[in-house]
This record gives sequence, structure tokens and C-alpha cells, in this order.
Amino acid sequence: MTSSRTSQSAAQPAPRRRTVLAAGAGAVALTVGPAGPAPAVAAPGAGAATAAPSEPPRPGTGWQRYVQGPASRTVRPERVLASAGDVRRPKALLRPGGARTVLHRPQPAPAPRWPEGTTAEASTTHAGNNGNDGRPRTYDAANAIDGDPDTFWNDDTLAAFPDVLTVSLPEARRMSGITVISNSDGVPTAFTVDVWTDNAWKTAATVSDNDVIQRAVPFASPVSAGKVRITVTAVQDTPHGAFTRINEVWPEPVEPVTPPSVTVDFGKVVVGYPRIRFTSASADSPGVRLAFSETRQFLTERSDFTRSDQSGGAGRGTDQFAVPPQGADWTDHKGFQADGKVYADGLHGFRYLRVTLDALDSDAPAAQPWGTVEIDSVSLDFTAHLGAPGTYRGWFLCSDDALNRYWYGAAYTNELVTDTFRQDDVDPRNAWTASLEGRLVLHDGAKRDRDPYVGDLAVSARTLYLTHDDTAAAARNVLADLADHQRADGWIPPASISSYGLPLFDYPLWWVTCSWDYVLYTGDRAYAGRYYPNLVKVLDTWYPSVTDEAGLLSKGLNNTGGYGDYAFLGRTGRITYYNALYVQALRDAARLAGLLGHEGDATRWTRRADAVTEAINTHLWDDAAGAYLDSATGPVRHAQDGNSLAVTAGVADAGRARSVLAHLDATTRRPYGNAFMDNDTLFADASQRVYAFTSYPEIVARFTAGRAGSALDQIRRTYGWMDGHDPGVTHWEGIGPGGSLYEGAYTSMAHGWSTGVLPALTHQLLGARPTSPGYATWEVRPHPGDVAWAQGRLPTPHGALQVAWRDSGGSFRLDVDVPRGTRATVALPGDSRRLTVRSRGRVVWAGRRVSADEVGVVDGRVTISDLAPGAHRLTARREG
Repeated sequence: MTSSRTSQSAAQPAPRRRTVLAAGAGAVALTVGPAGPAPAVAAPGAGAATAAPSEPPRPGTGWQRYVQGPASRTVRPERVLASAGDVRRPKALLRPGGARTVLHRPQPAPAPRWPEGTTAEASTTHAGNNGNDGRPRTYDAANAIDGDPDTFWNDDTLAAFPDVLTVSLPEARRMSGITVISNSDGVPTAFTVDVWTDNAWKTAATVSDNDVIQRAVPFASPVSAGKVRITVTAVQDTPHGAFTRINEVWPEPVEPVTPPSVTVDFGKVVVGYPRIRFTSASADSPGVRLAFSETRQFLTERSDFTRSDQSGGAGRGTDQFAVPPQGADWTDHKGFQADGKVYADGLHGFRYLRVTLDALDSDAPAAQPWGTVEIDSVSLDFTAHLGAPGTYRGWFLCSDDALNRYWYGAAYTNELVTDTFRQDDVDPRNAWTASLEGRLVLHDGAKRDRDPYVGDLAVSARTLYLTHDDTAAAARNVLADLADHQRADGWIPPASISSYGLPLFDYPLWWVTCSWDYVLYTGDRAYAGRYYPNLVKVLDTWYPSVTDEAGLLSKGLNNTGGYGDYAFLGRTGRITYYNALYVQALRDAARLAGLLGHEGDATRWTRRADAVTEAINTHLWDDAAGAYLDSATGPVRHAQDGNSLAVTAGVADAGRARSVLAHLDATTRRPYGNAFMDNDTLFADASQRVYAFTSYPEIVARFTAGRAGSALDQIRRTYGWMDGHDPGVTHWEGIGPGGSLYEGAYTSMAHGWSTGVLPALTHQLLGARPTSPGYATWEVRPHPGDVAWAQGRLPTPHGALQVAWRDSGGSFRLDVDVPRGTRATVALPGDSRRLTVRSRGRVVWAGRRVSADEVGVVDGRVTISDLAPGAHRLTARREG
């Protein structure tokens, strides 16, 4: 789920070099040859695709080296990234049980104070609200001179800069400068200091590059002044907005003493409870503050995100601990160490950790920002699913090293969000629920929001089923819980957040599709029967209540104008995305109804899907652009989400599918993926934003439309960008202009909904996918593109399904292991009119059907159906 705050295609490669598959009894030989060599496609940040070895490894070997999960639940940092201040032996904390790391900081002198009778006023003041303790707090100018660093002046955030703070003394005073104390939620980056002297304002100093909390501002020469005026012209843009926050102004310039700190790098994003073994400390209760970040860009004295940011900021962006003299083996769990003081947030998702000898002023005397601390080691208690080579029940390997990295990066990203639902670790915005406590779930992100959203499951659950299907309960628990909280009118909540009340328009449809996916991959007929009434109610009660006279969903009907969607987009009326998703959900529901024997429902939903398809093509197709409109009203724009789903859901015929993909090529292609809008009429920079969530159906559409080259190009741009930029390995919630983090520090850099590259490579490139519940039937339909060979295993309720193919120029070889209790269909790539197919030494296909009932042409491919259990080798050769 995205924050609740608010391609030029590559040429279609020719059929490739020869590949062979092993077959057992009844082996079929087929050969497909290429028209010419397929070029490698460069991946951003990763270079060109790695050349394939002359021979692929023995199936089942070689893939293990790409697995990213830690070796055990105790995870240690890989290196010390930096240290500052008075620190001895910083690298010692990487090696527990040996030398110790020591942080030391002297007690500072008392802060300078203004004379009695000094007053302050400001040009704007933000309205107050209640603090974490429930007591009212103010943001007026007087806070800047009250001697309390925990209070501050805050501007009216709706007003434009400049903002002015004026301090008036009871009488003129000789001053050599001032000090401005702010906080990480609003550092003034540019400001001017004027002094009132000789009955006039004179500029005493100008600051244009501030990025620190304590900024000493010396004057060129001492002056006798009765007033000091600070005019702020620019501030740091924070995850919470742009604020002028000045906690204190001191009447002297005081250079800060650098707090001693050590920053460690865990090598990739990890998730769990940080743990520090302190061996001793001075007797004055020295405090440590922990700041976390997924990226170096947002690694500061403040965490890039903490859950307390969503619930009032008790720790002011860091986790605190007061070290006792005898030391402590401390694990960071949520709560206060002392009575209402020294707060820690508990679980974090991060790559970088900064440990600083420091303390909040409000935590005195329980914790002090000085003293000496000795540390033996830093580690993490890893809480998520521990994915090791021995736990993978499905795997993938191909000739392109970059694609392998992306597949296992997706697997690891998904492992990070496969975790137990725990009250202290989930989104604090009323997301906790007793019905999920202690259960395995799929959260949306490792860092945030840590709540299971059903839309995210549309991608992350497929990733789970293909890697660790023994944890499929993580998906079922979420789907069942949301169904159990279905509203009386049929609407199904998107997640537990807001006490199951967050109003989203599209997510009940994703619940339908995710329910079908769960049954398709697992064969869990009991789930289908138990929650079938919920499916009927959402499709036959709630969505009809938001359907207009043309048969299209129209957001705004039935008081849904304020409902959001996966990205909280301000779209109302007839939207292609909602309606194409409706068609997909209706067809998935019809399949589930057929499984349970509800033929009447299946027929009704199929007919409705056909009617909605016709209405979309009638009312939402834009002939001029050759693509579907995002919305039937308002500015003309065309969205990735609706156009891609129109192809994958079968709304678009072959001609329209080609046109849609060509339009997206021409208008949305970026170096870091394909943007989700073709212009900025919905919001600024919409045409520069990339969501891997909505890119997944476009990638699938490109494969299934016969454009494997452009699908691989899009994968290499999107996932190559993420893989090649900090934090590496894991997949981002969203990408913004120029390849940036689309919501700055708030962006989740390990998000399950962005792992669609994994099912795309397994189901489309390798080509294996289930076609009926529990893999009773399945197909292999490879789309090789420029990839020379691929191998993989898919876990099924019947055992391992293994596929390997090799495209070697003149032939295509495919090995398939069909588990007992299943039947397979194989559709080979290439022009059926130019193929020679052999089985057991005899020709069964030579540009036309020669013999064998199981061999034919479907959608232009030579197709062998009803493969029995066992090992099969199929070989295809192109003639002429």
C-alpha cells in the first residue's frame, strides 16, 4: 500500500537459438530457430545483461548464491560506515567478545540565557494541539526564549516564507552573536539575523547553508542591540512538511560539541529488534539515541521513519536508552525505560543504524547527553521470515545475472514483510486487532506501514506462493480477517488500519482476485466455500450500488466521492482502472463459482464482465491516442493502471493491446521504469512517478502480447534502477522524478507490492503457471526474449513442478517434470508454420498437424496438451 498521506520498447527479438527439454515416455521433439541474434539490453546501474554460459548449470544448482536472507536470526552489521566525535575503536563493535568501542562526551556548560523581561513575537504562529501526554502544547514565539529545548516556535505552515521571529530585550545588550537551536522536523536552512542598534535595523549575519540542529551565528563584530530579528527564508523539507521550527535562541554564539557516534551498515535492509550489548557506563546515566535509515541520503541524527511519527513522536525521531553503570544487554522494544521518559519504538526496518551518546532534554535526569559508554557489539534480532536456500520451495535461474538478482531481491523483499502481526510493531493508526494478533501475515512494508493491505497481496501473495508456499497462511489469514470484517452493505475493508474503516474504492475487488489466487495456488477449497458468501455480497450488493446507467463503476455514487484507492488519487466518475479491475474480479469470481458448482453465479458474473468490457470499449477508449482514458471526464490523460489491466483482463482485443502498449512506450518511458500517468493533469510530476505495483500488469501485458523484448527492457529499467541505487537489493514503494524516492525519507524501500518481477519472470519468462486450483492443471508458455536459457521450480500441493529451457538459435529445448496428480500443457514459442516437431523419432508436426491428438496450434503456438506425470523432453526446430 502506498502512503496514506496523501517505454520505448525494444524490438521483438527473433525466435532464439536451439534449446532442448528432457522427455520421458511420449517425448515430443520440436525445433524453433531464430531469424537473427537478439541484442542484449542494458540495465540501468547494472550494465548489459550478463552473457549466458555456454551450458546452463545442472537444474537445481547455481541459484542458491543469489539468496539474500541472513544465515540466522542474529544479524550483525557488515561494516562501520562512519564515526564522529570522541570514539575509540569504532570497528570493535563488529566483533563481539573482543575489544570494546568507547564513546565519551564531557558535560557541556550551561546554556546562555536572555535577561529577565525579554519577550518574543513572530510574524506567524501555528495553532497548538495536544502532546503525547494529552496536555495542550503551544507553538508561539515565547517558546524560543523560554530555556526549554523541548518547546519551540512553529510558523503557520500554510503561510509563505519569509517567517520572522523578533526577540526584544528590556535594554540594549552587547552581543557577539547568537545560537539558533532547532530540531530535525524543521531546520531553518537559510535565514538573516538583524539587530536593532542606533534606532535602525542592521544586518549582522546571513546564513544560507544550515543543516544542523545547533547553529552558532557569530557577528562580524560585537554590537549593542536592543532587539534581534531572525528572518527565515528557507527550511528543510521533512517527511512531515516544510516547517520553521526554532526551539531556542541563545544570546551568544555557542559551537556545538560533536556528539560521539558510530554508524553501522547492515549491507541491505533488515527488519527486527536492534540489540546492543553495553559492557559499562559512567555513573551519570549517559543516554544513547538510535537513528535508523534505509538510505544514506536520509541518514541523519533522526530516523527516516519511526512508528511514533504516526502517533505523536514520543521519541522525537530516535529510540532512547539510558545505560546503567554495569552495562546492559539491551534489546530495543517499544516503551518507556523510566516513568514516562526514555522512549524506544521497538521494531525497525533499516539498513543503516547510528548510535549516538546523547539524550533528549525532556529525558533528564533519567538520561543525560554526556558521560562514557562502552559497547561490546551491535546486532539485530531478525523477526521476518528467514529465507535460506534450504527453505526455498520454489526457485528461478536464467542466463541473465541481473534478472536473477531482481528475482531474489523480490523474494527477500517479500520475506521482510512476511512476519507475525504484533500489537507493538504495527501501524499505530488504529491498525491493531485482536483477530490478527500473533498470526503470520503479509505486511505492506518492512519499515512502514506494517499493516496487511489486500491490494498489496495481489503481488506479494503471488511472490510468496512461488517461493515459500508453506507460509501461504500469511495470505489466508489476511484475506479471511478482512472478509470477517465485511461491512453490512458488502464493502470489504482494505486493511485493519483505522479500525477497518479506511474507505478505498478498489481494494474490495483486489480481495476477490486475491481470494481466487489463493485457491488457484493452494487448492484450498475450504477457504473458497467458507468465504463465498462474502464474495457474492461484495459483487452483487456493494459494487452494483456504485454502478451507473452504462453499467460502469462510477466513483462518487453512493457517497463514495471521498473514497481513495491504492495511491489515494483524486479520481472520480468513470475510471478505466476501476472498471478493468472489475472485469478481472468478475472473471476470477466466475472461476471460483465454477469450482464450487455455482454455475448460475458463474454465468451471471461472466455476462456482467462481458457487458462491462463492452462499456469500457464504448465509453473509455480514446481513438486519438490509441489508449484508454484514465477518466471519462476532466483533462485527457491515460494511465498505466487502467491500460495495463485492460490488456491482462481481456478488455482490450489484440489490436487495442498493441496500440495501448505503443502509447505507453511513447509517453511514459523513463530511465527508471514506466510512469503511471502520461501527463501531469492529475497532480504535479505524475508523469515522472513509477509504481512497481502498477508496472507489474504492464510487464505481464507485454509478455502476453508477444513483446518479450519490451517486457524485459521495462524490467531492466525499473528493477535495475532499484537494484543499482541505495539501499540496493530490495524493491521500493515508489520512484519519483529523476529516479528519486518519491516521498523522500517516508518512502518504504522494501515493499511487498513491488515484487511483481518475481511472478513475471516465473510465469511469463520461464512460462510456468497454474491454470486450475492447486495446479491440477498448469501450462508452460515461455517468452524467452533475449534470454538464452532459464530454469525453475514451482512448489505445488502435488510436489515440485520443474521447468528448464534453452534457446540456442536453431532449436528450443524444454524439460518439464510433471508432478503426480497434475496434467500439463506446453506451448512453444515460434511460428507454427515453420516448425518441425518430432516425437520418438517421428514427425508429429511439420508446419501443420501430422499426427497425435495432443498436438495442435493454439494462439499461433504449437501446443502439446495433457502431458502425463513424469519427466518430458520437448525439442522444437525451425525449418527454412
